Amino acid sequence: MPNQRFDFPQDFLWGAATSAYQVEGAADEDGKGPSIWDTFCRRPGAIQRGETGAEACRHYRHWKEDLALMKDLGLNAYRFSVSWPRVQSEGRGRANEKGLAFYERLVDEMLRLGLRPNLTLYHWDLPQALEDKGGWTSRDTALAFQDYCALVARRLGDRVPMWATFNEPDCVSHAGYESGVQAPGRRESPQVVNQVVHHLLLAHGLGMQALRREARLKGLQAGIVLNPLVIWPTPGRPEDVAAAERHWRVANDWWLEPLLKGGYPEEVWGWMGKDVPRVEPGDLQTIRQDLDFLGLNLYTRARITAGASKDPLVPDYAPLPEGARCTSMPGWEIFPPIMESLLVEVTRRWGRLPLYVTENGASFSQDAPGPDGRVHDPARIDYLRDHLQHAHRALASGVDLRGYFAWSLMDNFEWSFGYAQRFGIVHVDFQTFRRTPKDSAHWLGRVARENGFEAEPLPPRPSPFVQARG
Repeated sequence: MPNQRFDFPQDFLWGAATSAYQVEGAADEDGKGPSIWDTFCRRPGAIQRGETGAEACRHYRHWKEDLALMKDLGLNAYRFSVSWPRVQSEGRGRANEKGLAFYERLVDEMLRLGLRPNLTLYHWDLPQALEDKGGWTSRDTALAFQDYCALVARRLGDRVPMWATFNEPDCVSHAGYESGVQAPGRRESPQVVNQVVHHLLLAHGLGMQALRREARLKGLQAGIVLNPLVIWPTPGRPEDVAAAERHWRVANDWWLEPLLKGGYPEEVWGWMGKDVPRVEPGDLQTIRQDLDFLGLNLYTRARITAGASKDPLVPDYAPLPEGARCTSMPGWEIFPPIMESLLVEVTRRWGRLPLYVTENGASFSQDAPGPDGRVHDPARIDYLRDHLQHAHRALASGVDLRGYFAWSLMDNFEWSFGYAQRFGIVHVDFQTFRRTPKDSAHWLGRVARENGFEAEPLPPRPSPFVQARG
């Protein structure tokens, strides 16, 4: 069968993403204060091999080289985050001029090169001074976030066209304050975790208000980046579909309904009983700000079954299918239809929102330059291509998808996994900090330049789509 052409809309964004703590390094330079990740990395056993982000990829020094590399590849957008403790060492008060100047130079160079800046204000690196006062368990942190957003918007709001308040707030609340596997490494009660969720949502609303008030660029887009679970019922039984729907409500609508409708899902609120968060008058109106876009991060699926659990808040996960292909991340199955499924499902439930895939990618920890000096990563090319084919089919079905950002631009500090996992389309030698574009970087760059690619046609999609899940 001949290859099919997969062309994307005019002005589609093709980019790569990073976050400040994962790539910048310079953890205590030029007035930067400590973050919760600086502290967490010193905890014995918290990070594989005891590694830290103190040096990371040294992007703080190599930023001009990194931007030029993206331009040379053919990408047209860069998603990055601002480090809150780099621009406010204590999380409040006077701005750190050297920190703000770094981001100003970064943005100005992007604009000079024709790279569209996509700025995330919070990608998990809370100033330690605020954590010492309660962190996200404290309502005051949401108020501090509003001031921080205003500060950055006053400085960069005349030139940055895309802003996200938060990246994956669900990871902040549940990995940071429930399981404790990420900074700040706390294990709190369900009520406290739900209060953290509420404070994060409140901070988003306050931050959006600050952006609208302080930013001066005409046509500025402001939104948030979530990582909804791609809920996938195991096939064959209606009770599995019902269990999957319940978990969609718990895992996804618990965030989406306050953001888009101004209220928590009533049935989930009821299931939580005494563990619901405290909500003050006016909070829900503050949380529900008009979103110019919704960013979606996705990597793998969650297969849900109707199992032994009688608690609607506790899902039963089905094991991986026999013969499932996985990345180097433990249990992360490669299943490209998740791309189409999530984009279509969000649109079906919430209407035709402007959407961006703000993270999608795969870790293959064995990546390394070969005898020819190149990094051959055909499995990553397959991963990107196959997911993009399903993104294309979602577009054809009416989804308003406007851009795609690969995670990540380069191998980096991958949180509790340290440097063991390599998600980058650019290889980083963490001894010399040399950058080597992988074959996947050149492939994605060609896709960006051509605004599409050729590949074997997808098989027909069964109808209704839910019956194709297995």
